Amino acid sequence: MDKDEVILTQEGLEQIEEELHELKTVKRKELAERLKVAISYGDLKENSEYHSAKDDQAHMETRILALERIVKRARVVNADSVDLNEVSVGSFVILIDIEFAEKIEYRIVGPAEANVAENKISYESPLGKGLLGKKVGDIINVDAPMGNLQYELLEIKI
Repeated sequence: MDKDEVILTQEGLEQIEEELHELKTVKRKELAERLKVAISYGDLKENSEYHSAKDDQAHMETRILALERIVKRARVVNADSVDLNEVSVGSFVILIDIEFAEKIEYRIVGPAEANVAENKISYESPLGKGLLGKKVGDIINVDAPMGNLQYELLEIKI
């Protein structure tokens, strides 16, 4: 794996491209209008609206650059290339937490699209690293701040 490449699912790439398009077309125009209005208030030195809009503009442009970098370096993992015999990036996995007998489903994704609230975990996370290459029935041990966690891999799907 090239250290500069960013591994994404097709869905992740589409979300990033949508956000980038929104920032470049809609949000830039909105910010330009905010700046225009703030400048009309005069005396830019003590104009809090102007300084707030300039700060927001700097944050937005930084985000645009970061997203453009991700898109430029993206390597998309297609569902067709996901091997159902072992966990890889793009796999959906169903695990059982051995201690609590609780079923959990995750999708293994690249760091740029990881979102625990959406059950998308990075292959670079402790659990993601533990899952890569595992097969149904394997036990996964994860060293976490709260101690060692154990999961059994019940299913791999796309």
